[in-house]
Amino acid sequence: MINREKAVIVDVCEPAEYAACHVSGARNVPLSALAADNKQLPSNKALPLLVLCQSGARATRAAGMLRKMGYEKAVPVSGGLKAWREASLPVDKSA
Repeated sequence: MINREKAVIVDVCEPAEYAACHVSGARNVPLSALAADNKQLPSNKALPLLVLCQSGARATRAAGMLRKMGYEKAVPVSGGLKAWREASLPVDKSA
């Protein structure tokens, strides 16, 4: 989805969690700050959103909230950042 459909990765972890480790290129929009007017969310609501957190629980809630905001292609990443890392996909870590 990232390569073919220009999906945007939205990390709903809190800023400290995001700073420690996150998916390369992900936008940090904490679940607590999730709102339609958040500048980190893409203005094009037709873009697919891959929603991610540490384990997947917050991402599932956030994806539902995003769909209600009009992002119909918002989907949680199963297993969250933990599964992403286990699949050896790229992450950025703080020093």
